[in-house]
Amino acid sequence: MRHSKYLITAALLTGLLTVGCKEKSKSSQEKAEAVELKTEDVISIIEISPIEHATAVLDWDGTIIYIDPVGGKDAFADAKEPDLILITDIHGDHFSLETLQGLNTQKAKIIVPQAVADKIPSEFTPQLDILNNGEAKERYGINIEAIPMYNLREEAKDFHTKGRGNGYVLSKNNERIYFSGDTEDIPEMRALQNIDKAFVCMNLPYTMTVESAADAVLEFKPKQVYPYHYRGKPDVGDVAKFKALVNAKNPIIEVVQLDWYPKEDY
Repeated sequence: MRHSKYLITAALLTGLLTVGCKEKSKSSQEKAEAVELKTEDVISIIEISPIEHATAVLDWDGTIIYIDPVGGKDAFADAKEPDLILITDIHGDHFSLETLQGLNTQKAKIIVPQAVADKIPSEFTPQLDILNNGEAKERYGINIEAIPMYNLREEAKDFHTKGRGNGYVLSKNNERIYFSGDTEDIPEMRALQNIDKAFVCMNLPYTMTVESAADAVLEFKPKQVYPYHYRGKPDVGDVAKFKALVNAKNPIIEVVQLDWYPKEDY
Protein backbone atom coordinates (compact mmCIF):
# COMPACT_ATOMS: atom_id res chain seq x y z
CA MET A 1 0.00 0.00 0.00
CA ARG A 2 1.26 3.44 -0.91
CA HIS A 3 1.74 5.86 1.96
CA SER A 4 2.47 9.58 1.86
CA LYS A 5 0.72 11.57 4.54
CA TYR A 6 -0.28 15.05 5.47
CA LEU A 7 -1.80 15.79 8.87
CA ILE A 8 -4.53 18.28 9.61
CA THR A 9 -5.47 19.17 13.18
CA ALA A 10 -8.84 20.88 13.55
CA ALA A 11 -10.68 22.03 16.67
CA LEU A 12 -14.44 21.67 16.62
CA LEU A 13 -14.99 25.29 17.67
CA THR A 14 -11.78 27.01 16.70
CA GLY A 15 -11.25 25.53 13.21
CA LEU A 16 -8.07 24.64 11.41
CA LEU A 17 -4.89 24.82 13.47
CA THR A 18 -2.01 23.11 11.73
CA VAL A 19 -1.13 21.49 8.42
CA GLY A 20 1.97 19.43 7.56
CA CYS A 21 2.96 17.40 4.52
CA LYS A 22 5.08 14.39 3.68
CA GLU A 23 5.25 12.61 0.35
CA LYS A 24 7.07 9.79 -1.42
CA SER A 25 6.68 10.20 -5.18
CA LYS A 26 4.72 11.87 -7.94
CA SER A 27 3.03 15.09 -6.83
CA SER A 28 2.34 16.37 -3.36
CA GLN A 29 -1.07 14.84 -2.59
CA GLU A 30 -1.00 11.72 -4.75
CA LYS A 31 -0.39 8.70 -2.59
CA ALA A 32 -2.34 8.57 0.65
CA GLU A 33 -3.57 10.85 3.33
CA ALA A 34 -3.87 10.81 7.08
CA VAL A 35 -6.11 13.27 8.85
CA GLU A 36 -6.19 14.07 12.55
CA LEU A 37 -9.49 15.59 13.65
CA LYS A 38 -9.46 17.05 17.14
CA THR A 39 -12.59 18.16 18.96
CA GLU A 40 -12.95 19.31 22.55
CA ASP A 41 -13.54 15.75 23.70
CA VAL A 42 -11.96 13.39 21.18
CA ILE A 43 -9.18 13.08 18.64
CA SER A 44 -10.04 11.12 15.50
CA ILE A 45 -7.44 10.00 12.96
CA ILE A 46 -8.33 8.91 9.44
CA GLU A 47 -5.81 7.46 7.00
CA ILE A 48 -6.97 7.11 3.40
CA SER A 49 -5.05 4.81 1.08
CA PRO A 50 -6.10 4.53 -2.57
CA ILE A 51 -5.71 1.07 -4.10
CA GLU A 52 -6.94 1.61 -7.66
CA HIS A 53 -9.78 3.34 -9.53
CA ALA A 54 -12.68 3.08 -7.03
CA THR A 55 -10.98 0.92 -4.40
CA ALA A 56 -9.62 2.36 -1.16
CA VAL A 57 -8.72 1.45 2.41
CA LEU A 58 -9.58 3.73 5.33
CA ASP A 59 -8.09 3.41 8.78
CA TRP A 60 -10.42 5.41 11.02
CA ASP A 61 -9.19 5.35 14.61
CA GLY A 62 -8.04 1.76 14.07
CA THR A 63 -11.23 0.61 12.36
CA ILE A 64 -10.22 -0.68 8.93
CA ILE A 65 -12.69 -0.04 6.12
CA TYR A 66 -12.37 -1.44 2.60
CA ILE A 67 -14.28 0.42 -0.13
CA ASP A 68 -15.14 -1.69 -3.20
CA PRO A 69 -12.34 -4.24 -2.76
CA VAL A 70 -11.26 -5.59 -6.15
CA GLY A 71 -7.95 -6.57 -7.67
CA GLY A 72 -7.32 -9.79 -5.77
CA LYS A 73 -5.93 -10.31 -2.29
CA ASP A 74 -2.45 -9.18 -3.35
CA ALA A 75 -3.76 -5.64 -3.82
CA PHE A 76 -4.29 -5.55 -0.04
CA ALA A 77 -1.03 -7.20 0.98
CA ASP A 78 0.05 -4.15 2.99
CA ALA A 79 -3.37 -3.45 4.49
CA LYS A 80 -4.69 -4.57 7.84
CA GLU A 81 -7.58 -7.02 7.87
CA PRO A 82 -10.93 -5.26 7.38
CA ASP A 83 -13.51 -4.55 10.04
CA LEU A 84 -15.95 -3.11 7.51
CA ILE A 85 -16.32 -3.73 3.79
CA LEU A 86 -18.52 -1.40 1.75
CA ILE A 87 -19.54 -2.41 -1.77
CA THR A 88 -21.39 0.05 -3.99
CA ASP A 89 -22.53 -1.95 -7.04
CA ILE A 90 -22.44 -5.20 -9.02
CA HIS A 91 -19.95 -4.15 -11.70
CA GLY A 92 -16.51 -5.74 -11.72
CA ASP A 93 -14.64 -2.56 -10.83
CA HIS A 94 -16.64 -2.42 -7.57
CA PHE A 95 -17.49 -6.01 -6.68
CA SER A 96 -15.15 -8.99 -6.99
CA LEU A 97 -16.25 -12.22 -5.35
CA GLU A 98 -12.79 -13.66 -6.01
CA THR A 99 -11.21 -10.81 -4.05
CA LEU A 100 -13.74 -11.13 -1.25
CA GLN A 101 -13.08 -14.87 -0.93
CA GLY A 102 -9.31 -14.35 -1.06
CA LEU A 103 -9.22 -11.86 1.80
CA ASN A 104 -9.41 -12.68 5.49
CA THR A 105 -12.83 -11.23 6.25
CA GLN A 106 -13.72 -13.33 9.29
CA LYS A 107 -14.22 -10.34 11.58
CA ALA A 108 -15.69 -8.04 8.92
CA LYS A 109 -19.20 -6.76 8.46
CA ILE A 110 -20.00 -6.37 4.76
CA ILE A 111 -22.32 -3.52 3.78
CA VAL A 112 -24.01 -4.04 0.41
CA PRO A 113 -27.11 -3.20 -1.62
CA GLN A 114 -29.50 -6.06 -2.32
CA ALA A 115 -28.25 -6.49 -5.90
CA VAL A 116 -24.75 -7.26 -4.58
CA ALA A 117 -26.07 -9.50 -1.80
CA ASP A 118 -27.80 -11.59 -4.48
CA LYS A 119 -24.38 -12.38 -5.97
CA ILE A 120 -22.64 -13.31 -2.70
CA PRO A 121 -22.72 -16.99 -1.64
CA SER A 122 -24.34 -18.10 1.60
CA GLU A 123 -20.99 -18.49 3.38
CA PHE A 124 -21.02 -14.70 3.82
CA THR A 125 -24.64 -14.36 4.90
CA PRO A 126 -23.90 -13.92 8.66
CA GLN A 127 -21.60 -11.01 7.80
CA LEU A 128 -23.94 -9.11 5.47
CA ASP A 129 -25.73 -5.88 6.28
CA ILE A 130 -28.05 -5.10 3.38
CA LEU A 131 -28.82 -1.40 2.99
CA ASN A 132 -31.28 0.06 0.53
CA ASN A 133 -31.04 3.68 -0.60
CA GLY A 134 -31.84 5.95 2.33
CA GLU A 135 -31.21 3.33 5.02
CA ALA A 136 -28.45 3.53 7.63
CA LYS A 137 -26.58 1.27 10.02
CA GLU A 138 -24.03 1.93 12.75
CA ARG A 139 -20.99 -0.33 12.95
CA TYR A 140 -17.85 0.23 15.04
CA GLY A 141 -19.15 3.65 16.04
CA ILE A 142 -19.42 4.75 12.41
CA ASN A 143 -22.83 5.59 10.97
CA ILE A 144 -23.14 4.29 7.40
CA GLU A 145 -25.87 5.80 5.24
CA ALA A 146 -26.75 4.42 1.80
CA ILE A 147 -27.07 7.24 -0.74
CA PRO A 148 -28.61 6.71 -4.20
CA MET A 149 -26.31 6.43 -7.21
CA TYR A 150 -27.63 6.32 -10.76
CA ASN A 151 -27.37 7.79 -14.25
CA LEU A 152 -29.46 10.66 -15.57
CA ARG A 153 -28.54 10.77 -19.27
CA GLU A 154 -30.90 8.72 -21.45
CA GLU A 155 -28.02 6.98 -23.22
CA ALA A 156 -26.51 5.95 -19.86
CA LYS A 157 -29.53 5.02 -17.75
CA ASP A 158 -29.01 1.28 -18.28
CA PHE A 159 -25.51 1.43 -16.81
CA HIS A 160 -26.70 2.31 -13.31
CA THR A 161 -30.42 2.17 -12.59
CA LYS A 162 -31.89 4.02 -9.63
CA GLY A 163 -32.12 1.89 -6.49
CA ARG A 164 -29.64 -0.81 -7.50
CA GLY A 165 -26.40 0.58 -6.09
CA ASN A 166 -25.31 2.66 -3.11
CA GLY A 167 -23.09 5.61 -2.55
CA TYR A 168 -22.18 5.92 1.13
CA VAL A 169 -21.84 8.65 3.73
CA LEU A 170 -19.75 7.63 6.74
CA SER A 171 -20.10 9.72 9.90
CA LYS A 172 -18.15 9.75 13.15
CA ASN A 173 -16.95 12.45 15.56
CA ASN A 174 -18.52 15.24 13.50
CA GLU A 175 -16.60 14.08 10.40
CA ARG A 176 -18.60 13.05 7.30
CA ILE A 177 -17.07 11.23 4.34
CA TYR A 178 -18.94 10.62 1.08
CA PHE A 179 -18.15 7.99 -1.56
CA SER A 180 -20.25 8.62 -4.66
CA GLY A 181 -20.02 5.22 -6.32
CA ASP A 182 -21.00 5.30 -10.01
CA THR A 183 -23.40 8.16 -10.45
CA GLU A 184 -24.21 11.39 -12.18
CA ASP A 185 -24.92 14.71 -10.52
CA ILE A 186 -28.19 13.49 -9.05
CA PRO A 187 -30.42 15.58 -6.75
CA GLU A 188 -29.53 13.35 -3.79
CA MET A 189 -25.85 14.22 -4.21
CA ARG A 190 -26.56 17.91 -4.62
CA ALA A 191 -28.64 17.87 -1.42
CA LEU A 192 -25.85 16.48 0.77
CA GLN A 193 -24.91 18.63 3.74
CA ASN A 194 -21.88 19.04 6.00
CA ILE A 195 -19.60 16.76 3.98
CA ASP A 196 -15.95 17.03 4.98
CA LYS A 197 -14.50 14.73 2.32
CA ALA A 198 -16.23 13.80 -0.92
CA PHE A 199 -14.92 11.11 -3.28
CA VAL A 200 -16.55 11.93 -6.61
CA CYS A 201 -16.45 9.95 -9.87
CA MET A 202 -16.08 11.48 -13.35
CA ASN A 203 -15.66 9.27 -16.40
CA LEU A 204 -17.76 8.74 -19.50
CA PRO A 205 -19.78 6.96 -20.66
CA TYR A 206 -20.41 5.28 -17.31
CA THR A 207 -20.66 8.09 -14.78
CA MET A 208 -20.65 11.84 -15.48
CA THR A 209 -18.75 14.60 -17.15
CA VAL A 210 -16.14 16.67 -15.39
CA GLU A 211 -18.44 19.68 -15.77
CA SER A 212 -21.36 17.87 -14.10
CA ALA A 213 -19.14 16.67 -11.25
CA ALA A 214 -17.80 20.16 -10.65
CA ASP A 215 -21.25 21.71 -10.74
CA ALA A 216 -22.59 19.23 -8.18
CA VAL A 217 -19.60 19.76 -5.88
CA LEU A 218 -20.11 23.52 -6.04
CA GLU A 219 -23.70 22.98 -4.91
CA PHE A 220 -23.13 20.69 -1.90
CA LYS A 221 -19.82 22.33 -0.94
CA PRO A 222 -17.66 19.66 0.71
CA LYS A 223 -14.60 20.95 2.52
CA GLN A 224 -12.41 18.66 0.43
CA VAL A 225 -13.13 16.77 -2.78
CA TYR A 226 -11.16 13.80 -4.06
CA PRO A 227 -11.55 13.00 -7.77
CA TYR A 228 -11.60 9.21 -8.18
CA HIS A 229 -12.99 6.71 -10.70
CA TYR A 230 -11.90 9.08 -13.48
CA ARG A 231 -10.10 6.83 -15.97
CA GLY A 232 -11.78 4.47 -18.40
CA LYS A 233 -12.59 3.88 -22.06
CA PRO A 234 -13.11 5.77 -24.20
CA ASP A 235 -12.80 8.89 -22.07
CA VAL A 236 -10.61 9.87 -19.15
CA GLY A 237 -11.83 12.51 -16.75
CA ASP A 238 -9.65 15.62 -16.74
CA VAL A 239 -9.04 16.17 -13.04
CA ALA A 240 -6.99 19.31 -13.67
CA LYS A 241 -9.98 20.82 -15.45
CA PHE A 242 -12.25 19.66 -12.62
CA LYS A 243 -10.07 21.44 -10.08
CA ALA A 244 -10.02 24.60 -12.18
CA LEU A 245 -13.80 24.60 -12.54
CA VAL A 246 -14.37 24.09 -8.82
CA ASN A 247 -11.81 26.59 -7.58
CA ALA A 248 -12.74 29.27 -10.11
CA LYS A 249 -16.11 29.59 -8.36
CA ASN A 250 -15.18 28.41 -4.87
CA PRO A 251 -11.48 28.58 -3.97
CA ILE A 252 -12.24 27.41 -0.43
CA ILE A 253 -13.03 23.84 -1.54
CA GLU A 254 -9.77 21.88 -1.52
CA VAL A 255 -9.33 19.49 -4.43
CA VAL A 256 -7.09 16.62 -3.31
CA GLN A 257 -5.40 14.43 -5.94
CA LEU A 258 -4.43 10.94 -4.78
CA ASP A 259 -2.80 8.29 -6.97
CA TRP A 260 -5.68 6.05 -8.05
CA TYR A 261 -3.80 4.55 -11.00
CA PRO A 262 -0.36 3.43 -9.77
CA LYS A 263 0.18 1.09 -12.74
CA GLU A 264 -0.18 3.90 -15.26
CA ASP A 265 2.34 6.59 -16.12
CA TYR A 266 0.49 9.80 -16.80
